[in-house]
Amino acid sequence: MTMSEYPRSPKIQVGGLCHLGRLFDKIRMRHRGLIQDYHYLTTGFDKYLLETIQVNDEELEKQVLKGRTDEELLAWINENGKILSEEERAQWNTMVLTGKPQNEQARQRFHGLVEALAKSREISVAQLPELLTWVDVIECDEGRL
Repeated sequence: MTMSEYPRSPKIQVGGLCHLGRLFDKIRMRHRGLIQDYHYLTTGFDKYLLETIQVNDEELEKQVLKGRTDEELLAWINENGKILSEEERAQWNTMVLTGKPQNEQARQRFHGLVEALAKSREISVAQLPELLTWVDVIECDEGRL
């Protein structure tokens, strides 16, 4: 996979929300057969974002697959979901950008992802950049870190 085949960075904000544009990209790319191995809609940041904006995953998927632009999708979300306050957007963005594993199971998954990333590059974990957050792992895996 080349960098151009990845969804946009979760750091990029759409409508003032980190990860939202990435979610749109994942839906578009998944249906074009470009990202079979990505967790999708029902786990991780996707799931929590959908819960935060109170939008049904299947309904959002339908809207994205109609070919709507980011702006049109934002308008649809504002009509059909929860409009977040500035404080709620800031809380969401902080959670995405600084989120670390919060329990032992998550720490094990995190370290497994880091180890798999190092193995895929045929280097040791120590040779990777310092990876502290979930976004760090995503950015490193997709060649942005």
